[in-house]
Amino acid sequence: MVRTARTTAFVAATLLVTGALAAPSADAAAPDETASGTAARHCVVNSATGADSCFAAFPDAIEAATGGQVTDTPASAKAAAGDQSFRTEMKRFNAPTRSKQSKQSESESESESAKSSTLAAADSVVQGTFFDEVQFGGSSLTITGTAPCVKDGWIEYQYDFPDDWKNRVSSVQPWADCWIWLYPEPNLTGDRDGPFDENTADVGSFMNDRAQSVGFS
Repeated sequence: MVRTARTTAFVAATLLVTGALAAPSADAAAPDETASGTAARHCVVNSATGADSCFAAFPDAIEAATGGQVTDTPASAKAAAGDQSFRTEMKRFNAPTRSKQSKQSESESESESAKSSTLAAADSVVQGTFFDEVQFGGSSLTITGTAPCVKDGWIEYQYDFPDDWKNRVSSVQPWADCWIWLYPEPNLTGDRDGPFDENTADVGSFMNDRAQSVGFS
């Protein structure tokens, strides 16, 4: 009887330990949520072609935006903002020195999601990601464009937010050497705010939930 009891206790303890090791953490298992508790949506739009698509997970959106070239994105956008490995990969993808040959190779190896939506053309880069909550929280919109920005003092690329993204932006991530300028009206009109030239966890009260178009310089 003693041996049976000890054996049962050992098996139970083993199951508890292995179960704890196998069970994912709450942070890893939980999908992104908005402040209201609803599921976040992470969308990608190619500003040159107009192609767009949305995903339940931020890493899937980045994979589509980069044509499958960046696949180790942290599970949440908040974590990605401070992840040096992720930033290095994104800078590599967005580098203006990528050769035409490497771009062609990337195009041929696009993920199925990127192929079907043409979100990541062979010569496209990620120019910026926008979030509808501060601290890179909630839903996101990643914009891809034809090339990195050139620092010549001019707005080189512009995009009017779709209706479901007007008056929502609260934090931003610029990419591809671009500075972000936010405008309260379509077609880059109204008193703008910026430049946002680095990860900005809060765009501030002047433009929070007011942006309707964006310029990249």
